[in-house]
Amino acid sequence: MLCIWYYPSEAEAKKAVVFTVRKMNFLLETLQVMILSVYYNVEGFLRLFISARKKNVTGEIVLITGAGSGIGRLMALEFAGLGATLVLWDINQEGNKETACLAREKGAVRVHTYLCDCSDKAEVYRVADQVKREVGDVSILINNAGIVTGKKFMDAPDSLIEKTIEVNTMSHFWTYKAFLPAMMANNHGHLVSIASSAGLIGVNGLADYCASKFAAIGFAESVALELLSTGKDGVKTTIVCPYFINTGMFDGCNTKWPRMLPILDPHYVAKRIVNAILTEQAYLLMPRSLYVLMALKNILPAKLAVLLGVYFGAFNFMDAFKGRGKKQQ
Repeated sequence: MLCIWYYPSEAEAKKAVVFTVRKMNFLLETLQVMILSVYYNVEGFLRLFISARKKNVTGEIVLITGAGSGIGRLMALEFAGLGATLVLWDINQEGNKETACLAREKGAVRVHTYLCDCSDKAEVYRVADQVKREVGDVSILINNAGIVTGKKFMDAPDSLIEKTIEVNTMSHFWTYKAFLPAMMANNHGHLVSIASSAGLIGVNGLADYCASKFAAIGFAESVALELLSTGKDGVKTTIVCPYFINTGMFDGCNTKWPRMLPILDPHYVAKRIVNAILTEQAYLLMPRSLYVLMALKNILPAKLAVLLGVYFGAFNFMDAFKGRGKKQQ
């Protein structure tokens, strides 16, 4: 019997090895994903019943934009008793000083106020440099400043549309550019974006506002992934998406079903946000019903989504709006 032995070439042998390695990597990575998926689901379920441990922010430098009123002020007061150094930015100098006084009454020892128009890139960079010289490197950045025009798209002046994007979106780019390098160098810090439920789903009469908040969320998510991919896992991120808050910014807006989608109490919102920061929660939606609504948005047919929008009054939220581009939140 004649036997013919086949010896693969070097190139064919390398291809076989590469194929085998890729197959093993695929199996191992798939197994890893399956195991971790179970672990993270169990972890998430347990957190519904067990409170996460809160980090200590004593000595941390917390910068809050839009701190002169509303949610910005209330968050400052929440941090005041936690031993953090407060850096308060606002375009309203008197309101900012009042926040500082209230924070000191709440126990804050170091409070610094700065007049800053967050829509102005040059001013953000200038004031940021001043903060670094006078206070130090910011370790918790809370982008809270924002405005709303409350006009339908075709009725909104170009200048107000541009201002909405500049304050609600572009200012986040400039504050991150100013303070993120130090956080990355230390692999320590926290970036917080106070966005909106209007950044998750379009709202009739809020085209420019929704666009600005969608962009803010996308920006924050992208930077969070960049930090993870570069190994800077010590810099945490939190994205906050609340429904309308009773601060005057959306004065006159109403809700069709207040038990399911209530107009939120600002003190409750501020406490929830600070708790999310202390427990390093990646996303915070308020009220909890938003988690269900957002899940439905992604799986329902478009026509059914519109039907539910009518049911929940999404087309009439802004009918009685009385706000005038007020500061957030």
